[in-house]
Amino acid sequence: MAPTGNHALIYGASGISGWAIVNSILNGYPSKDTFSKVSALVNRPLTREMALWPDDPRLQVVSGIDLLKGTQEELDKAIKEKVKDIDTVTQVYFYSYKQNDDNDQECQTNEAMLERAITAIEHLSSKLSYVVLPSGTKIYGCQMLDKFPFSNDLPLKETLPPIPEPFLSKLFYYNQIDCLKRISKGKSWNWCEVRPDNIIGFVPNNNAYCLAQTLALYLSLYKTVEGHGARCPFPGNAKSWVNKYNESPQDMVANFSIFASLHPEKTASQSFNVGGQEDTWSRKWPVICDYFGLKGTGPEENSPQPGAYIAAHREEWDELEKKQNLKKGSVDSDITHPGFQYYIMTLFDFDRQMSMEASHKAGYTEEIRTPETWKIAFDRMRKAKVIP
Repeated sequence: MAPTGNHALIYGASGISGWAIVNSILNGYPSKDTFSKVSALVNRPLTREMALWPDDPRLQVVSGIDLLKGTQEELDKAIKEKVKDIDTVTQVYFYSYKQNDDNDQECQTNEAMLERAITAIEHLSSKLSYVVLPSGTKIYGCQMLDKFPFSNDLPLKETLPPIPEPFLSKLFYYNQIDCLKRISKGKSWNWCEVRPDNIIGFVPNNNAYCLAQTLALYLSLYKTVEGHGARCPFPGNAKSWVNKYNESPQDMVANFSIFASLHPEKTASQSFNVGGQEDTWSRKWPVICDYFGLKGTGPEENSPQPGAYIAAHREEWDELEKKQNLKKGSVDSDITHPGFQYYIMTLFDFDRQMSMEASHKAGYTEEIRTPETWKIAFDRMRKAKVIP
C-alpha cells in the first residue's frame, strides 16, 4: 500500500535547526500522525544513535549527497537512488549551508545549492507542497556592528527595507530568497523564509555557530578547575551585558518551520522572525552559570575568554574527557568558528530585539523561556556525552 500523509525531507539534518526539525517530528510535533516519513539528509556520516533521535521506522538517514557535485541530472539520480519513497516528499526544509570567506563565492554557492536541491525534488516528487528556507538577523544588518541601520526601528519587523550596499551584495540570503521567488513562479508549491537570531541548541557532531556548545565546554572545564560555586565573570563588555535581543531556541525554530509548512494559507511567500523572549545577558548569564554550579557575575576588566581559557587548561580538559568518558573532538573541532562566541557576546553590543507579531498573526504562539532554552540544550549535550 502506498504511504499516506506527509513526507518531510530535511537538507542539512545534522545542523542546529535541521537536527531539531527531525527531532520534533519524531517526537510527535504537531501530532504523532502528521508525518508518515522523515528523510534526514546529511553531508558527513551520521547514525541515528549518534544523533540521539528516537528509534522510529519513519526515519531514514541518508549521507553523502553533495548538492554541488555533477549535473542536475546526476544529482537527481543520486537522490533518487539513495532516498526511499522520494516520489512522496511533500515538505522540504532546506537547512544546508556552505561557508566561504569570499562573499561572492558564498552567494553563488548557496544559491546554487538551494536551486539544485529544490529542482531535484520537483523532478522526483509530484507531491511537493512547501519549502522552508532559513535566513537570520544578518538580513537586518547585525553584522554591520556600529553601522547597524535599524537601531531606530526596534523591534525589528520583516517589512523593513533591505540593508544598504555594499553589505547587501555580500549576503547570500537575498540570492536565496530571489531564487525561491523565481523557481516557485506558477508552481503548485509554496515557500516561506524563517529568520532566527542566535540559535541555542544541540548539534550531534559540532557546528560552526553553536554558542551553547562553546559555553557548555568552557563552563564544565571552569568548574573543574576553579571549583563548585566559583565566581565566573561574563566574557563580554559592559554594553553587551545589557543589550536586548531574542535568542532562538532550536526547538522553536524547528516547530515554527514545521507549522509554517503545514499552513500555506497563512504563511506562503512571507518572512517570519522566530525567537524566544526578549532578554539580556545580565539576566541570562547567572542562569547559564547556575546549571554548572557556578556563580555568574558581570563583566570584569580581564574576564577570561572561553577559547583562551580552554587552550590554557587543555590538559585538565583532556583529563576530564578521559575520566568522564566524554565524546572526543568537541573542543578542537576544525568546524567550529573560533570567533563566533566573541562576536555574539562582545561585538554585538546593541539592541536588536525582533517583533514576533507576524508569526503570532499566522497562529503560532508557542513560547520557550530563556532558562528552559539553555537547560534543554545542555541536557542534550550531557546525554550525548559532550559535557560531563
